[in-house]
Amino acid sequence: MSSAHYQSINFADKLSRIHDHWQPRVVAEMNDYQFKIVKIAGDFLWHEHADTDETFIVLDGELRIDFRDGAVTLRAGEMFVVPKGKEHKPYAQDEVKMLLIEPRGVKNTGGETNERTAQNDVWI
Repeated sequence: MSSAHYQSINFADKLSRIHDHWQPRVVAEMNDYQFKIVKIAGDFLWHEHADTDETFIVLDGELRIDFRDGAVTLRAGEMFVVPKGKEHKPYAQDEVKMLLIEPRGVKNTGGETNERTAQNDVWI
């Protein structure tokens, strides 16, 4: 009989390996969803995800998600789900560490590709 190898995922360890901003790394998958950790700082760009919701879970720091008609602020231990098709723009005055949950293959910049577009399926 073979012994199974079970390993927890330590967010602090994974985040210590990330040295850039706005480039999510995959830490796990569940069905067709990916769990991605990322460090962000400053302003992102306005975008939307036409076909899926996007979940933001703040692990450290303070994140503001701007909408055309308001904003929501998240602190460590808080989460927010941006509904599909809702234009939004994340912002962090200081560095924020967070976990994103979204379907495999979703671009962090929505439908556009530019210098802030992360490579999908980069595991850490």
